[in-house]
Formats: sequence, C-alpha cells, structure tokens
Amino acid sequence: MRKGAGAVADDAAQIRTLIEKWAEAVHRGDLGGVLADHAEDIVMYDVPPPHQGLRGLAAYRATWPPFFAWQAQGACFDIESLDITAGTDVAYAYALLRCATPQELAEHPTLRLRLTLGLRKERDRWLVAHEHHSFPHD
Repeated sequence: MRKGAGAVADDAAQIRTLIEKWAEAVHRGDLGGVLADHAEDIVMYDVPPPHQGLRGLAAYRATWPPFFAWQAQGACFDIESLDITAGTDVAYAYALLRCATPQELAEHPTLRLRLTLGLRKERDRWLVAHEHHSFPHD
C-alpha cells in the first residue's frame, strides 16, 4: 500500500524534528538526548577510529564523552543543510554541519561535517539505525 503525500510529508517532518533534536542534544552534551532515538543495533561509521565502524547502542554511547570534552573547548555543532527522503518504514537523511572549533573554522571556513542517517520505523516510531560522519579528505 502506498502512502499518501500527506503521510510522507508528516514522516519527513517527524524525522527532521528527530534530527534537529539530536543535534541540539549533541551541542548541549546531553547523552540521553543523543541516544534517545537510536536503535539498539545501530551501526555507525565515524571520523575517529575504529574505521571499520561500530555496532550497538553501548558502543555508540561510548563515543560521545570524548566528543563532548572536545566540544567543550568552544566547538560548534550546527546543521547547515538537511535533506530527508521518507518511505513507508525506511528513510534516509543527509546533512552538512559546521562542526569545528573557532580556530579550525578560521583556518578552514568552508569545512563541513557530512552526515548520513538511515532510519527505520518500528511501532510507528522512527529510529536511527545507521549513522555516518565524515569530513572531506584533501
């Protein structure tokens, strides 16, 4: 059964809110808020090692305290652009974020973190099942 345009727009709006709330939680250093809408079996590929990625919510949780410590030096974590495609029970989103210290941005003003998220709907709730962060490699 195909979803109507209104249902698709509603799902995209729900996902946008989920991602914006996640980014705000990251910016605040709120670990509970960061984890809130992530699947237990999340797979994440991140900028720092392990480069083969990590699996599971416990491993995902462990990556955030060092990031929060780095961010406490005055770094930003701001969504600059966000695009979402939602289906019936899966969706993906991609974004560019300003994620750097003031000094890093002064040296590289166009530097942006690339974010890709894969989401799935479980019991009428969207969850992040895949997360990928990267920076361009010159």
